[in-house]
Amino acid sequence: MSNKPFAEVIESSLQGWLAQSWQWNCFPVFGSLVTIKTKKRHIFGIVHQIQTGSMDPMRHPFPYQKTEEELLQEQPQIFEFLKTTFSCLTLGYCENEKIIYLLAPEPPQIHSFVTMASKEASIRFFSNEQYLHLIFNASHQLFNIDELLLAMLKQQALFGLLNEAIILHFVETFSLLTGNDYRRLKLFLQRVEPNIPICSKNNIALK
Repeated sequence: MSNKPFAEVIESSLQGWLAQSWQWNCFPVFGSLVTIKTKKRHIFGIVHQIQTGSMDPMRHPFPYQKTEEELLQEQPQIFEFLKTTFSCLTLGYCENEKIIYLLAPEPPQIHSFVTMASKEASIRFFSNEQYLHLIFNASHQLFNIDELLLAMLKQQALFGLLNEAIILHFVETFSLLTGNDYRRLKLFLQRVEPNIPICSKNNIALK
């Protein structure tokens, strides 16, 4: 997905926002970093929920027992009623060229455009593990923090954003925020190693 806008905010709060994709089949993956540009700042958010359904409450998707390609040929109109929305948790903002890992002073405006964070912005953002504080503080909003963190690490690895220092700081902060829960940390790292190649190479982070 390019760094052009692809979605629009339809619900907004200080803690996060709900956006709807302009095309139902074009949306960010779970754990990806997105941004919203306001008049004063860029707000960063992490995608923690995605949902596709009908935009018409009187029309519901029906199982046709056909592939998507067959349906596009025979009944393309059924896709016109689909919509995809995704929920984002605010993890900080950039103001005066400085990234601040706090909630923004005000929520994004309704109808603000959503864009994928550029690689440069992602490198700057993930160079500091302070964003983890906002994730753990919002645990009541998230269905599974560990799943989200694994998805985020995988996204960072795919874009070549991880290095040994970032992994070490991530693990240290994760441990502190979970009250030095050794069992939880060990189980988490057991899932990290086979799924995120760079982490398996940095054994020091997994000990």
